[in-house]
Amino acid sequence: MRFLGKVWRLLVGVKDGLVLILMLLFFGLLYAILSATPYAGAADEGALVLDIGGSIVEQPADADPLELISGASVIREYRLRDVVHALETAAKDNRVKAVALDLDVFVGGGQAALSRVGEAIDMVRRANKPVIAYATGYSDDAYQLAAHASEIWLNPMGGVLITGPGGSILYYKGLLDKLGVTANVYKAGNYKAAVEPYIRSDMSPEAREANEALAAALWENWLDDVRRARPQAKIADYVSAPVDRIAAANGDTARAALAAGLIDKIGDRTAFEKRLVELVGADEEDLPGSYKAIPYDAWVSAKPAGDPSGKIGVVTVAGNIVDGPAALGTAGAETVVENIHEGLSEKDLKALVVRVDSPGGSTLASERIRQAVLDAKSRGLPVVISMGSVAASGGYWVATAGDHIFAEPETITGSIGVFGILPSFEGTLEKLGLGVDGVATTPLTGEPDLLRGPSDNVDRLIQLSVESIYRRFVGLVAEARDMPVERVGEIAEGRVWDGGTARQLGLIDGFGSLDDAIAEAARRAKLDPETAEAVWLEKQPTFLERLFSSATGSGEVAVAPRDLFSRFAAKPEWMLARAVHDARQILTGSAIQARCLECPSTAMPLAPREKATLGAWLTGLVAG
Repeated sequence: MRFLGKVWRLLVGVKDGLVLILMLLFFGLLYAILSATPYAGAADEGALVLDIGGSIVEQPADADPLELISGASVIREYRLRDVVHALETAAKDNRVKAVALDLDVFVGGGQAALSRVGEAIDMVRRANKPVIAYATGYSDDAYQLAAHASEIWLNPMGGVLITGPGGSILYYKGLLDKLGVTANVYKAGNYKAAVEPYIRSDMSPEAREANEALAAALWENWLDDVRRARPQAKIADYVSAPVDRIAAANGDTARAALAAGLIDKIGDRTAFEKRLVELVGADEEDLPGSYKAIPYDAWVSAKPAGDPSGKIGVVTVAGNIVDGPAALGTAGAETVVENIHEGLSEKDLKALVVRVDSPGGSTLASERIRQAVLDAKSRGLPVVISMGSVAASGGYWVATAGDHIFAEPETITGSIGVFGILPSFEGTLEKLGLGVDGVATTPLTGEPDLLRGPSDNVDRLIQLSVESIYRRFVGLVAEARDMPVERVGEIAEGRVWDGGTARQLGLIDGFGSLDDAIAEAARRAKLDPETAEAVWLEKQPTFLERLFSSATGSGEVAVAPRDLFSRFAAKPEWMLARAVHDARQILTGSAIQARCLECPSTAMPLAPREKATLGAWLTGLVAG
């Protein structure tokens, strides 16, 4: 019987495997059909539906098949250049009569990215095409986009709450002391605040000075953008005393926003959709508010950005910079280098644009990418750097290879500093009553000793290495920006700068978008900027990757709260998730890093892995 049971389990396993293969083949065929006819199910003309159910990023991360199979809620990431290209082509295409900007479950994006999308929305409006925005609640990022719309709609039970940049930061020194964990920190740069949470219980005066200056600059940039886009909004008055304004409306947050000129209409989703019916006509379906819609995914598939035969190569350095290869959304050095080298060998490139949207990471990986960029320069190609929302620390290290650096006023850059952290557990072992002993044949035997703590020799060795790499970093900046080393030392020290200040300091050459960088590269290559096309140098997804990616293409975020207060209540959880993520990056990444941990990032709901890690950590903390 035992033998028959094993045979039966084998047959069941074979059956399940065959079913899985058949399902993959079926969905693969379905995907191929839909890809071949991207307009299937879309109206011939109508409103382009830009329902951003997630975040806007420079380079979306690959979909995790295990998360999809497990049924976990996956937050969709929208590629910035696709969103911008979709809006710009919609402005010129007569089939698009309006744009429906659905921000009900919009997560956010970098400030520079949102400013660029705002410019694209303005282009649609200049083409005399209305842009109608809708949300239940508008936070800072959502309102920055909505301010550019022709009409802003708000759910009667919704509101507008603007918090501005800033907020709390977790400091772990007290917790580490209780656990007996020692954070052995090595750094170069007085403002390199990335290590402070591990060695302090509060913010240092230097970090506070830098963070306050950066927050003030970002806040002023946000206000300027909103004021230009929507001059009728009494934004300063509303933000300065939101409780008073809402109290004056008897607690009705929607009416308070309307009174302040922040919105145009109060109405639910059906009313919003009926307004679109007035603008573009009703769909064939006999449903209230069913308007002629052109889905975003269908539009992007039919009108992709870039040209495979383009002469201006664009390589993206997005996310944390790490050693070795990495999937999209992370700047794996070997992956970026391979993209550059393949572009140089297989395409007739005349110039290279390096798009940097990264807080940095491994110093070794940053240098590896910089050397690959120099390979392009050695072939006579002009190199132009385009900075996104963040191009700091290791991201700026890469940028030093460029002939010209563009950034936006909202770009976060600088952070020219180096650090390393090694945790050791001598205190933990003592609390547990455990001893450690051994023998050594050289001063470095068994080092770094994370059980007894690194020796004085190792401490000195790592600190010397950090200082050496920092001097190299400063030297690269001095050479690239034609500055005295002493002057670079004054503006380095790990301090983070906004794009406007960085321009004044000479860390960048001018303000401009990615399109401006491509045009500048064309001019330097003696090409016509009006006709020169860009080709993106990045790995093309495999069939299975496209299949799994399409599974997240609905734009829906299943568990994202719609109402504003629920989303506000989730912020502490997001903050804890980022803390867990940052700790993992430090502990599992390169020992010596040029990385800006203090750089603001999009507030993202928890990924399943972060949720699991955070849940386990909190459970253990409470149990202990």
